[in-house]
Amino acid sequence: MMISEKDILASSELLPISIQSSGQSDGNDSEFTSLVPSNKKRIHEIHTTLLWWMKVLLCCALLLVLCAILLKWGVPFAFQKILMPIMHWEADSFGRPVLALILIASLSLFPVFLIPSGPSMWLAGMIFGYGFGFVIIMIGSTIGMVLPFMIGLSFRDHINSWLKKWPKQAAVLWLAGEGSWFHQFRVVTIFRVSPFPYTIFNYAVVVTNVKFGPYFWGSIAGMIPESFIYIYSGRLIKTLADVQYGNLHMTTVEIVYNILSFIVAVITLVAFTIYARRALNDLEDKEKGSSSRSIGHHFHKEVEEEQDMVVANVGSVNIEMEKLPPERQYNSTIL
Repeated sequence: MMISEKDILASSELLPISIQSSGQSDGNDSEFTSLVPSNKKRIHEIHTTLLWWMKVLLCCALLLVLCAILLKWGVPFAFQKILMPIMHWEADSFGRPVLALILIASLSLFPVFLIPSGPSMWLAGMIFGYGFGFVIIMIGSTIGMVLPFMIGLSFRDHINSWLKKWPKQAAVLWLAGEGSWFHQFRVVTIFRVSPFPYTIFNYAVVVTNVKFGPYFWGSIAGMIPESFIYIYSGRLIKTLADVQYGNLHMTTVEIVYNILSFIVAVITLVAFTIYARRALNDLEDKEKGSSSRSIGHHFHKEVEEEQDMVVANVGSVNIEMEKLPPERQYNSTIL
């Protein structure tokens, strides 16, 4: 069978078209394959978001159930079986001066053993009120933050090795020791009003460069709002206990006053917490920036040292090349 020239030309014209069409189909397939992973990624993101919201709603529901159980059975049990017997026992067994000394001793010794001293502050507010209760809390808390500092000075190496397990928190603590006297005072005050455990801070601060002066006055400044909040909450608990289980009857004005004061106390506590959180985050950002700058400076210094070494090596090579070997010099004299 003879193939004519026209058939050869026609087949040659159809070949690019088939190649082009196959290329287009390959491009469409590649676009399709590229769209499939993006759709899968989007579905995965939606699934993750829904799962997160389901977890949040479940946690909120569990929290509401726990609060309802606490208000229904926990609070009455605490009032009847714990709080009221303790208050009657203290009133019958000790006088007010002895109670003041016991509260001061507990506020002084609890932080040494890493025990929170909040219950002692509540009792000081319940028994002695805002005036004398504030004095008791400040005296006991001041002793309780000085003793761990003095004890921690003898175990600086052990505390430093212990803090290496938490490098992020340790970096913020180290940043507290930098700067002027006022900077250290401000950072210590922020730590006092922040959710950071003050019992741990009393010991951990000794490994930094924070001096005793800003530590002392910053701790006192940070304890003042905390003391008033504990005294207020203690007085409110005592008032509720007297209304529920005692002979106290509150008027409408007293009820409105207690509600408004409780709202103000909650807002104040939240405001202090948010401010302290933001201040600590700013300190962390500054610490990260200073560490990155120090790393960059160290890297730049290493690069400069390497460049100096290269220049020195090149210079030594040039000097050696300028000096001809003895055989080369001998041949040049003969020529």
